[in-house]
Amino acid sequence: MSAATLLEVRKLGKRFAQRQGREPSPWVIQDLSFSVRDGEFLTIVGPSGAGKSTLLNIIAQIDTATAGEIVFNGASVTTRDPRALKPGFDRRIGYVTQDDNLLPWRSTLDNVLFALEVQARLNDETRARAEMLIRAVGLAGFERYYPHELSGGMRKRTALIRTLVYDPPVILMDEPFAAVDAQTRTQLQADLLKLWDLGRKTIIFVTHDITEAIALGDRALVLSKQPSRIAAEHAIPIPRPRNVKDIFALEGFAATYEKIRADVQ
Repeated sequence: MSAATLLEVRKLGKRFAQRQGREPSPWVIQDLSFSVRDGEFLTIVGPSGAGKSTLLNIIAQIDTATAGEIVFNGASVTTRDPRALKPGFDRRIGYVTQDDNLLPWRSTLDNVLFALEVQARLNDETRARAEMLIRAVGLAGFERYYPHELSGGMRKRTALIRTLVYDPPVILMDEPFAAVDAQTRTQLQADLLKLWDLGRKTIIFVTHDITEAIALGDRALVLSKQPSRIAAEHAIPIPRPRNVKDIFALEGFAATYEKIRADVQ
């Protein structure tokens, strides 16, 4: 039996406010619809300027939609009023951005625990989970290091588990590995799949990299140029668990890559 739909994007549209003396702004996103199943790892690819980050910002309630709605667990959570926005939708949506946004005065462990402290949820159980996640991504021994003492990859791991530790049902990821070298990126992808397999959270992962979209996702959506719509959808035929270091050699990779590349172009 397939998992239930957890999140739906229905005929979403976004255009930014008109500035005085300028022509009306064009639609960034228009009539965009898709759904995500509970526990699914969905990847989204598209050309630069396709509105991928704008889409995530609307889902995360950082920005408003101009048209359409976001439905979470069967209930509409969309607002047109910026004053009514609830970033993170009451801690049910985590957001991992391109920047790690670690607090420089806090150690690795303290950065990971920060959200739990803010939510007044830090206890023996949640601390134990944080320590488990730290070990899972190879940061054991670096708990007392500060961000400036960590490599770029270690900072990314810290930012990732800082989001996972408070256990949101949905996690949005906006090209989180784009700024690291290829070898580190592959290791971070492997770490992410390991962590995802521990709890099977629903993940929406935006990337420019087709290989990354295939290596990580159950399904890949391709966005069109502005105004963005869903140009294509591809189920990833590669079984799990996957060794992302050998993804190029796995059966089904080459054919899927060519199909997505053709749609992106």
